Amino acid sequence: MNGWLLAAGITASGVAAAHIVGGHRDVVRPLLSCGLADEPKRVLHAVWHMVSVDLVLSAAALVYLALADDTSATGPMAWFVAAHFVAYAAAFLVVTLSVGWPRPLLRLPQWILLLPVAVLTAAGAA
Repeated sequence: MNGWLLAAGITASGVAAAHIVGGHRDVVRPLLSCGLADEPKRVLHAVWHMVSVDLVLSAAALVYLALADDTSATGPMAWFVAAHFVAYAAAFLVVTLSVGWPRPLLRLPQWILLLPVAVLTAAGAA
């Protein structure tokens, strides 16, 4: 069993839960009730669901990789998931830093949840 990957999977499960519960309240409800045109509103809603599924599947993959016997695919798959979470964290950082908000790192703090999953996964893959 790979403890780093298990820690990453458990952390990723928490991130997925926070996304689903918190995101529905803070993002989806306001999105669906705003005056945005129907088509972009529905596309953004679908993207939110797509990310939800992606986060849950990534968490499940990490737990599986941690508990499965080490195979030739464990390392590459773990590196892929680590890169995946780095990319998510980078997207939030780039967007929040490009807006010009005061104290920008705390305005879209999702990167604070995503980056630890990347680090734990990279530790498990190494």
